[in-house]
Amino acid sequence: MLSATDVTKTYRSGERTLTILDDASLSLAAGEAVVVTGPSGSGKSTLLYLLGAIEEPSSGRIELDGVDPFALKPKARARFRNESIGFVFQDHHLLPQCTVLENVLVPLLATRAATAADAARAEALLDAVGLADRRDHQPAALSGGERQRAALCRALINEPKLVLADEPTGNLDPKTADTVGELLLDLVKGRPVGLVCVTHSMTLAAAFPQHRRLRDGKLVEEAVAAAAAG
Repeated sequence: MLSATDVTKTYRSGERTLTILDDASLSLAAGEAVVVTGPSGSGKSTLLYLLGAIEEPSSGRIELDGVDPFALKPKARARFRNESIGFVFQDHHLLPQCTVLENVLVPLLATRAATAADAARAEALLDAVGLADRRDHQPAALSGGERQRAALCRALINEPKLVLADEPTGNLDPKTADTVGELLLDLVKGRPVGLVCVTHSMTLAAAFPQHRRLRDGKLVEEAVAAAAAG
């Protein structure tokens, strides 16, 4: 489903070339979830931007369901990204003027008007994360955990092939972070979707069945605790 092969990303800084990712490889099947950890500046967010077709690799190849998004023209790539990839960020990025339900439906509006079936799917997602009674509230009326739960629903509304989560519990207290982390894994479980999450939180990482660490620009497989693996 997701295949990243020998992906390198470099940046020019004056006369220097900075290598952020160095022949990093990752493969993921539908229904699988992997967490990536590493210190600040190790390239975790850069990896997500590449997998999400936001930034182009300097070398290597990335494919999602056999499609190389970087072979597409800009408009087609943007459409592919919107329809095939769901993003969850550390900051929820909800639109303050919209209700929770409207925020969940926002990714659909880039290409078409939302239908009654779309609204029903959004309501089902909100119900799954315990926000059914908050659907008509604006983000300012929600707690931090509730806002992030709404963001999870928004990431799934287009039924994407891949969900990318960048420090999804980073702004939450430990108890709320545990709840959101569990929901993130539960929401993709049983769906034909892959999940890649990057985090500093070893508590969140321990809940994932697969763990990679970014070390010197490469993705290194980490042992998974028996509790997480089971």
